[in-house]
Amino acid sequence: MVRNQSPLPLLWLLSDKRNDAGLEDALRALPPRSGFVFRHYHLEKSARRQRFAELTGLARALGHTVILAGHEDWGADGHYGRPDRLGAGLRLATAHDAAELAEAVAAQADGIFLSPVFATASHPGADTLGVAGFHALARDSSVPVIALGGMNAARARELAWPRWGAIDGLGSTKRA
Repeated sequence: MVRNQSPLPLLWLLSDKRNDAGLEDALRALPPRSGFVFRHYHLEKSARRQRFAELTGLARALGHTVILAGHEDWGADGHYGRPDRLGAGLRLATAHDAAELAEAVAAQADGIFLSPVFATASHPGADTLGVAGFHALARDSSVPVIALGGMNAARARELAWPRWGAIDGLGSTKRA
């Protein structure tokens, strides 16, 4: 049984070097109470923390949940990453197959980003789950699953899944 009544946001924006220049506009375009995962692995620690502070202020002013990739205690609402590396607060794990999904559930994650659903610029040429593969893994999860990988509003409708996130697929954030 899928837990769709979780307080987790339905729409998630993930930061990346590719979308950094447009993040402020992307945050403003998100529906209220969306989620924002700050990754920015490409930055050195002090620059990363400064950029996190800038974007967090805007995201919070807009009513979004702010999640930080990594262990740092920078005042985020929670953390994002591999199940064995999740910090305090809201714990959002990453998974790519049944074994990793089971690890995330066992680690008591609050949500699981399952990817890649479709082909994605983040992992060119990687195998994808596709609609059937995603549903086979996600439908019986006791933890809310967030679709990731090649997602945009049209793909979310195709997938018929309530929670999804994107790095650069949020040009149109109209709800699926």
